[in-house]
Amino acid sequence: MENVFDYLKERGFIAQSSNEDEVREILNNKKITLYCGYDPTADSLHIGHFITLMALRHLQKAGHRVITLIGGGTASIGDPSGKDEMRKMLSFEELERNAAAIKEQIAKFLDFSDGKAIMVNNADWLRELEYLPFLRDIAVHFSVNRMLSAECYKSRMEKGLTLLEFNYLVLQSYDFLQLYRNYDCVLQVGGDDQWSNMLGGIDLIRKKERATVNVLTFNLLTTSEGKKMGKTEKGALFLDPEKTTPYDFYQYWRNIDDGDVEKCLALLTDLPMEEVRRLGSLQDEEINKAKEVLAFEVTKLIHGEEEAKKAEKAARALFSDKGSLAGSIPSSEIEKEKFAEGYYIVRLLKDVGLVSSNSEARRLIQQGGIYINNEVINDIDLDISLEHFDADNKLLIRRGKKNYHLIKLI
Repeated sequence: MENVFDYLKERGFIAQSSNEDEVREILNNKKITLYCGYDPTADSLHIGHFITLMALRHLQKAGHRVITLIGGGTASIGDPSGKDEMRKMLSFEELERNAAAIKEQIAKFLDFSDGKAIMVNNADWLRELEYLPFLRDIAVHFSVNRMLSAECYKSRMEKGLTLLEFNYLVLQSYDFLQLYRNYDCVLQVGGDDQWSNMLGGIDLIRKKERATVNVLTFNLLTTSEGKKMGKTEKGALFLDPEKTTPYDFYQYWRNIDDGDVEKCLALLTDLPMEEVRRLGSLQDEEINKAKEVLAFEVTKLIHGEEEAKKAEKAARALFSDKGSLAGSIPSSEIEKEKFAEGYYIVRLLKDVGLVSSNSEARRLIQQGGIYINNEVINDIDLDISLEHFDADNKLLIRRGKKNYHLIKLI
């Protein structure tokens, strides 16, 4: 791939770079080693991480060697960036389990054959550090005044910033130094919320090695209104199908705002930009076709073509008058006996996860936001009985326009 820097810029990835002309030059005219870090604070990556994974795929296709760094060491401290309170402390055992799960996910998107990509864990060097030598050899090169002006710390100053978290920027910078020394890594990439943290590595390598390296950040996945995307009523949009089903994942992209379609097609799919622009230019009802393409392509990349086809079929079945209920719709199997004398609607909604509380269920029913077999429910005292089920012993509950749950009798 020629001119990969301009290609990434055209697709909307690039936010900031330490030296745009220099970064463009090395990416377009040399074959370099670069890295991106992922802290294992959970046992699955989410859609925000997928932006960087897509960028890494493009960079790898252009011939660059990619290092994915699992932050088993830095995650034991916790990045203060964008947080108004200290992150939960995880045990080393939890971090190792999370790291193993994340490694499997990353391996699906990059080519690790023949050294084209490398995966390392900073716990291998950070946990072996001796405190006083580290202070004298590394921490001495960091200005506290400059660190306090960094965006990642500013938001925490009023509520209190711990010494533990204050070390995060130093350790991330040390990671860059380690990768420069051991792998000739000359570029760090990451989300734009990491900008302050990433700049520290440039200064440290300049002071310790008298060398020039660079950083490049990618835009965060936000709506046209500037709000972060990837949040659902059930939480983050995870890449793990056990946490976010392929159907729910597909439905999220099928239902995004019209104004976000073109951007998401450019960032989250491999479609050529000509096709991205064509789909993004569709208007009114036609834009739904573009949303279907987006939902299918993103789901296919993350969950595979078979799961994408299942999700697409399920979604079309639900929105078609002639469609039948599909197996990949979120569902629950409940004993027939529980409905013999009636299953209180409020409790049922909570039990299957469509609401988080009884009060929320009552409010939605009173507002006309709950449907049983596509008929609105207005009675907060309703008991769901066997008469509500069809001949196949199935009952469909809908919350609002988009959230479905299928009940199957057993």
